[in-house]
Formats: sequence, C-alpha cells, structure tokens
Amino acid sequence: MSEKFRVQRDSMGEVKIPRSMYYGAQTQRALENFPISGLRLPRSFIRAQGIVKASAARANEVCGDLDANITRAIVQAAEEVIAGQWDDHFVVDVYQAGAGTSQNMNANEVIANRAVELLGGRVGETERVHPNDHVNRGQSTNDTIHVAMNIAAAEMLHHRLFPAANGLIQEIEGKAAAFDSIVKPGRTHLQDAVPLRVGQELSAYAQSLRDALEGIRDGFPLLYQIGLGGNAVGTGINTPAGYAAQAVQEVAQRTSLPFREPDNRFSFMQNTGAAIKIHAALKGLAVHLDKLASDLRLLSSGPRTGFAELKLPAVQPGSSIMPGKVNPVMAEMMNMVAVQVIGNDAAITAAGTRAQLELNVMMPVIAHNLLQSIEILTEAMHALRERCVAGLEVDEERCRKLVEQSLALATALNPSLGYDRAAEIAKKAYTEGKTLRQVVVEEGLLSQEEADRVLDPENMIP
Repeated sequence: MSEKFRVQRDSMGEVKIPRSMYYGAQTQRALENFPISGLRLPRSFIRAQGIVKASAARANEVCGDLDANITRAIVQAAEEVIAGQWDDHFVVDVYQAGAGTSQNMNANEVIANRAVELLGGRVGETERVHPNDHVNRGQSTNDTIHVAMNIAAAEMLHHRLFPAANGLIQEIEGKAAAFDSIVKPGRTHLQDAVPLRVGQELSAYAQSLRDALEGIRDGFPLLYQIGLGGNAVGTGINTPAGYAAQAVQEVAQRTSLPFREPDNRFSFMQNTGAAIKIHAALKGLAVHLDKLASDLRLLSSGPRTGFAELKLPAVQPGSSIMPGKVNPVMAEMMNMVAVQVIGNDAAITAAGTRAQLELNVMMPVIAHNLLQSIEILTEAMHALRERCVAGLEVDEERCRKLVEQSLALATALNPSLGYDRAAEIAKKAYTEGKTLRQVVVEEGLLSQEEADRVLDPENMIP
C-alpha cells in the first residue's frame, strides 16, 4: 500500500493519495465526497485556471510578495497546465463544493506539487511550495473560478465558435448565390404562399446567424471584466498594492484579449452577469440554428412523398428495418444540440438566482453549462457545414413544378381582378385540380399570353 499511496495532511487530518497523482488532500476529499456524475470541467476551463495561477504568481512577484525562484516554478507548472500536460490530474466532479473551492484547490495542489518537483523536491512536500500560501496567494475560489470561467468562455468564443459560425454562414451564402436563380414556392403557416428564389430563402438563414453573433458580441464588454484580486468578497484582503491591476494585465497579455478590471469588483464577485448575458445570446444562436436545421429537414422531406425541393447529402443509412432509407441526420443532430443549449440556458438562469450576499455558489454548474454550450454549438456548426450544407443541392425541376401548382399565385390577380374574384378562381382551381392559368383562360378572364405574363412567378419576385 505504501508503494501505491502517499499520505498528506490538511486542516482536517491525514488523507491517502495515489502516488502517481499531483493533486493533494483537498482534491482527494472532493473525489470521495462528490462521486456524482463523472462530469468534469472541460479542457478550456483547466487551461484558464493555469492562466489565472501563472498571472497571479507573476503579479505577486512584481509586487514583491513572492520569491522569484518560487514564482518561476509556479509559472512553469502553470504553463504546463495551460498546455494540457496534467489534465488527467484535474478530477473533481462538476457537482462539487459550492463556488468551486474543490476545483480551485485541485489547481493549487497540482501546480504546487509540480512546482516542488521542478525545484528538486518530492511531490507532497509543502515547505518549498504550498498550495494555499504560494499558488493561491492573493486569491480565493470566489474570484479565481469566476475569472477562469470568463477567460475560458472568451477564448472559446473567439478562437472556436466564431470561426465555426462564420464558416457555416459563408457556406450558406455560397449556396444562396449558386441557387439564386431558382424560383420555389414560399410557404407561411405551412401553406402555399407567393414564390421566392432559393437564394432569398437561404440568405435569411445566413443573416439570422450573423445577427445572433452580434448578440453574443454585445456580451463581450461584461465578459472582459475580471475581478482577479477581489479575493474573498471583493475587498482584496491579503493582496499587495497594485496586485489586482498587475494580475489582470498578465491575463490580458497571456490571452491577447482585452481583459480589464471590473467597473465594480463587488458586483463582479456577487453575480455572474457575463455568463447569463452571453448564454442568453448563445440560446438565440441555437434557436436560429434549430430553425435552419428544421427547414432543411422539411424542405428535403420525401424523397418522393414530401417537399423534396432540397437534396441533402446522404451520410449514413437511416433505418435498421427499412432498406435504402436515408434520414436528414446532420440536421437532426443540430436540432438536438439546440435543445440542449436551450436547457443549459434554463440551468444557468436558475443558477444565477442563487447569488446571495457577496457570492454566487453555483459557479461550477454555470461554467459547465456555459462552456458545454459553446463546445457543442461549435462542433455542431462545423459538422453541419462540412457534412450537410456543403453538399446541398436543389431539385430545380421539382421547384418549378410546385410553383406552377401553387394556388398562392392568385395573389398576382388582385390588381386586375380583385381579391374576391381571385379567391374564387383559386378555389375553383383547387376543386378541379387545375392550375390557375388554366382556369383564368377557360373563364375568359385573361388571354393565354396575359395569363403567362401575369402568373409568371419570375414577375412576382423583386
């Protein structure tokens, strides 16, 4: 047993820890106390914790509050965490101690033990580098977890979600341009409506996604405000003069993003306004992606008994019992992702109401849901672009046939015949299974030439 475990002590006594792990006593207690879901905060959050710890150490050194050798060891260990070298040592469940104390201590202990090793000591020794006294110096769970969440979200949005969304938008716009000349039926209330071009319909999807991205950008001013140095309740207790500004500056330099001190550090500590606002905008993006996916499913329905105007790439068999069946699986995947994001927003909203007095203790679950939404939206947009939209085709002949059959073309008769007479013609065409052109010519209301001109779908579209 002594070969597999080491014994470490914290304020509550001795704890056995696997020798192969860099975490310490408090993380081990969290493992034992919270075997809840098997879910852990993601790589993006662990990376952000490394950024926080490296920035704090450097700020403490600049302010004369931390030895240079200890700082170098902590920074190197933290940079290894940033690079993902020790992800397997971050083991605390998402559903853990309130505010994320266990998560903060997990980072403190991993970095402290690795720093000890870098200084020539043995893992588990706390005299050279202590997880609380050195790695967590000038910090608290209450500022570092909140800050790490903002850093992780900002980096993921900038470097992953926005490129994925813009790629999808560009792919849709390319298809809109390619198919702009094809006229198709419009539909409102799932009933025939006046015609439009395929390019016009597709352009709406692209614009709605662009608008959704603008909504996310509106949350950046809050997201960039980080209260590192607020410590326990915002007062900055036990921090040297200049520490907070220096720490935030270090974060900005490491991320190349415009992080700054908050307008009101106490408000930052008490609330999760950035996460709430950003995720509400992510929910908006999910809603528009859901409509895109749902419309792709509907417009490609068939292939013989549905709308069948669009042809989606066949990427896998659709049924375990019906041979040859191909389903719109990429669109259905996007529908599921959108539903999950909408659910995540409900969780974040509810967690936001748990802000009491100087702290919101729900930060781990807020971080988990926020970062999960960014992750799955990013990957879903990549997949939808690559395996669905990029191969999208239009059945031009089918569109032409459906437009000709559409009773909504009667709208073009309003100026010459009036609404009531046009409605009678549409009803007769429907009852007798004829086109509007046939009826107006048979009734002697228009000549064939006039009917062809007035009821030409091309003439109805600006």
